[in-house]
Amino acid sequence: MKLERMIAIVYKLLNHEVLSASTLAEEYGVSQRTVYRDIDALCAAGFPIVSYQGQSGGYGIMEGYKMDKSLLGSYDVESLVTVLRGLSTVFEDDRAQGTIERLQTVEPNRQGPSVSVAFETRSVEPEALPKLRTGIAQRQVVRFDYVNAGNERLERELEPLRLEFKYRNWYVYGFCRIRGDYREFRLSRMFRVELTSETFVPRGDAPPDVSDPKAPLPLSEVVIRVRPEALAEALDHFQQADKQFHPDGGMTLRIEVPGPLDAGWLRAILLGFGSGAEVLHPPELRRLLKNQLREMLVLYENEEK
Repeated sequence: MKLERMIAIVYKLLNHEVLSASTLAEEYGVSQRTVYRDIDALCAAGFPIVSYQGQSGGYGIMEGYKMDKSLLGSYDVESLVTVLRGLSTVFEDDRAQGTIERLQTVEPNRQGPSVSVAFETRSVEPEALPKLRTGIAQRQVVRFDYVNAGNERLERELEPLRLEFKYRNWYVYGFCRIRGDYREFRLSRMFRVELTSETFVPRGDAPPDVSDPKAPLPLSEVVIRVRPEALAEALDHFQQADKQFHPDGGMTLRIEVPGPLDAGWLRAILLGFGSGAEVLHPPELRRLLKNQLREMLVLYENEEK
């Protein structure tokens, strides 16, 4: 622990001109006397640490001293720092911030980041990600309620193996004790996430990737006419679609969707456009949306009575 703290102090000083003993003591949860001893030990080991007197005094690294840059270039550092900043925000991880401090010593004069990454967490229980990460690191069983694709709410017990961020959502993958097999769970559908005291030993038979046991549905073309007021929202959802822009400011989208009649996510997006978009093809999807709108209208009409 002492060695890790001393190394961390070196990197901290490399990234700041002057830091007081009280600041370092608060950062690492030790007394100022301990900081003084660490500084003395580092100086004895040959690190060029200098002290500054006065009200704004403290400790710093001798001007001109730099770490070896042979292992990482500026592009590598920027890429790693970008990802770590996003993760440190999500997990409130002080260790990630420490890693950032060490990486920044490679490029001390680096300008602000040219890329910023934000991992969306608004649809996830506030403590779910840290608990799952702890469960993965410490091999602890996690218990939670889960709403499956059939809208059933069931309790699950999971031996978590990894977290995944894909399709703009967080997922956790591991061995589900209820199903007796490996499963992937979307965090937005998880409730009452609890980290149990029970530990587990990895089974060693986990497949490398999550496989869908169902046969893939054939692709079908969906044609959508978008009015000008819904243009930006449609591009947010269907950027990769074949687009035809019209003189009135609207456009026609053509997208390939597996099983569009069974794609609840697609219906939700289309209904969210309101009157800003109209499905032109296939006619079966038009009828499905029309029936769903009628059911919604009846629901609201019943509330008015």
